[in-house]
Amino acid sequence: MTVGLGIPTLRPEAQLPPLAERRKSRQIMVGSVPVGGDAPVSVQSMTTTVTADVNATLQQIAELTASGCQIVRVAVPSTDDVEALPAIARKSPIPVIADIHFQPRYVFAAIDAGCAAVRVNPGNIKKFDDKVGEIAKEASNAGIPIRIGVNAGSLDRRLLEKYGRATPEALVESALWECSLFEEHGFRDIKISVKHNDPVVMIAAYRLLAQRCDYPLHLGVTEAGPAFQGTVKSAAAFGALLSEGIGDTIRVSLSAPPVEEVKVGTQILEALALRERGLDIVSCPSCGRAQVDVHTLAEKVSAALEGFPAALRVAVMGCVVNGPGEAREADLGVASGNGKGQIFVKGEVIKTVPESQIVETLVEEAMRIAEERGELGGEAGEAGEVVVTPTP
Repeated sequence: MTVGLGIPTLRPEAQLPPLAERRKSRQIMVGSVPVGGDAPVSVQSMTTTVTADVNATLQQIAELTASGCQIVRVAVPSTDDVEALPAIARKSPIPVIADIHFQPRYVFAAIDAGCAAVRVNPGNIKKFDDKVGEIAKEASNAGIPIRIGVNAGSLDRRLLEKYGRATPEALVESALWECSLFEEHGFRDIKISVKHNDPVVMIAAYRLLAQRCDYPLHLGVTEAGPAFQGTVKSAAAFGALLSEGIGDTIRVSLSAPPVEEVKVGTQILEALALRERGLDIVSCPSCGRAQVDVHTLAEKVSAALEGFPAALRVAVMGCVVNGPGEAREADLGVASGNGKGQIFVKGEVIKTVPESQIVETLVEEAMRIAEERGELGGEAGEAGEVVVTPTP
């Protein structure tokens, strides 16, 4: 049986219906980025720099933007960070959200600084409820939305006493209570997150929240862990919710450089066909038939094509038994064996090359395909992002 590996966005006739109809949520604008409604699911991250270091923060925001981040959050724990916000908000290429804890007055400062949105955590802002009316008025006048971000680790003590722990019901009650305080003042430019480090609890919380309001939802597994563990947790949780149509924007929380968060988030959306796929490496898991180190070859191909400027699916197969069939719907592929590689384009063998030339040949053919499609944005030799590492 042949497994179809085509890129749906490039083959409309082969598109599958969405996994589920998107939940109907109201739409807000975070700067220039729409969140909710029929807007595509956006990818966010958070800087790890000291916000007061404006140059370092803007440099990291530039790196995040280049990797596909659409909205960035910056921490604001001190007055020095507050003072840096105007320059960061003005110079950032993507909308900036100020992350506020403990100090309600920083919310007003972030609004005055021109931030695209403000995130508040009701559980750890003392006397926050008393400031809601003022915050709602200032945010409304400035056209700035508020994200009510509830975390399991900082849940209001009253709710912990009521439920015994950070249950899905406790997280949702906290979020909706704060929403109701804003609603009393006519403010509804709100998005909500109810994060937990346990994906099962997090999924249950968002499902419950999705049933009880129409606000856009920011998905996240908080404190997900190191790169591998955090990626698995986030992919499992986001996959479950997004496949049910729940979720309007996502942030993958990893103990890793924030660019890695963006890469993982983007890949999750691409895997669920919620974002047009870019470079997609399809490789077999290897078996006793393999006559090449598939793992190493796939890594070399992936590294050589990193940053490729066009949507392309490349199949890397370890033998000629299933290679031609499984690579048929890929744009480009290779089936290796006996020290050689059969290069396929649309499933048709176009040449056979020595194993040492496989990576180089795949890159050349990838550039040719992209150029024929007019997807390089210039001459093939000017792509710049594609670097071929010679194979030993």
